[in-house]
This record gives sequence, structure tokens and C-alpha cells, in this order.
Amino acid sequence: MTQDELKGLVGQAALQYVVPGEIIGVGTGSTVNKFIDALAAMKDRIAGAVSSSNASTARLEALGVRVFDANEVGEIGVYVDGADEIDGKGFMIKGGGAALTREKIVAAQSRRFVCIADESKLVPVLGRYPVPVEVIPMATQRIVRQFAALGGTAAVRLIDGVPLVTDNGQHILDVAGLEITDPLGFEREVNQWPGVVTVGVFAFQKAAVCLLGTAGGVRTLSF
Repeated sequence: MTQDELKGLVGQAALQYVVPGEIIGVGTGSTVNKFIDALAAMKDRIAGAVSSSNASTARLEALGVRVFDANEVGEIGVYVDGADEIDGKGFMIKGGGAALTREKIVAAQSRRFVCIADESKLVPVLGRYPVPVEVIPMATQRIVRQFAALGGTAAVRLIDGVPLVTDNGQHILDVAGLEITDPLGFEREVNQWPGVVTVGVFAFQKAAVCLLGTAGGVRTLSF
């Protein structure tokens, strides 16, 4: 199967975690788009969704799903989102779609995080994929130097030669060269750096379940 077909497989499989009558949390990215497309078949059986990005909101609304602001709802039962990497304990790197801050907010508001990904995303140690970090622009170069002290190489994410601007009006640093053996400690440390909005290591908001698309079908990992 192609990677796109694997994404469709796990997007469909995630429907089993959607509780009829509830509001669900919906992430961002190409794999989540497959879930949103699959969700169209049961859109009339859910109360609506809280979305982690403007792009996902537009896709949901185009299907006729009501999208709520996170402040309009209480605890969300389940949050479905992808990952750029996930390890054997459910810790993840996220933010390839530049929506990591809102993704972490919705994940923190949800009882259960269901990660959907293809098998290439499962790694023994996080860090092969550059870690996205949303930053306030005036702090960029100081944060670049702080990552260099940890052995990482940070670069501002560019679109058409200019810094990408997130839905929150900030920039993204992508940090290569790290081996994150202590995801909880790493997330805790970087989140304390002035100017960091969100680090794309999801350790405190880790996955409870990962639906992994493989050539043999969907493999379910529980953490």
C-alpha cells in the first residue's frame, strides 16, 4: 500500500473511537484530513468538533460539521491527531503542519489522545524528525543559541523565502540533530525558555492509543 492509502486506513479506523453525541477534538495534517473525510459518514451523530487549526476548521465546516471554540466546551472525550514521530511509550514529535500550539491545547483539554500514523512514524528514540518549536520572533536567535548548546541545529521555517507565520502570528524553528531520550524532561526544560510558545514534543500530552497503518493492516498500540 502507498503511504496515502495507509493514512486512509488509519483515518477510517479512528472512527471507532468517536462517541456518538459528543464533541470531538480534531488535529491537523494530511493523515487527519483522511479522518475528517471519513467522519463525513457519521457527522450527523456527533455534536461537533474542536479544531486545532484554521485549515481543519475549514475542512470540517465544508462537510457540515459544527466547529466550536475550545472556550465554549468543557472536557473533550477524545482527540484524534497525527504525529511526525511516535515512540514505544506514546511520546510524540508534532508540528510539521505548524499547528503544534493549538494541537497541544486541544490535547490537554481531552481525556484521550488517539494518534493516527503510518508505520514509518514509529521510532525507538525521538529526534530523527526535526523538532518544531513555535517562538516569539524577537527571541529567535537566542533560542537558536540555546539549542546549539544542547547539540541541536535550529532553523527558521520558511515559506517562499520568508518566515512561516502560524495561526497564532508566530514563527517556527525546526531543530535537527537531537536525540530525545527523556521526552518529559526535554519538554519541561524547553517550555521554560523565554520566547518559546510551545515545543513540539508531546510528552505530557502523549498518546493513549496509536493506530498504525501497516502493509498488513491497522496495528493498535496502547500506552
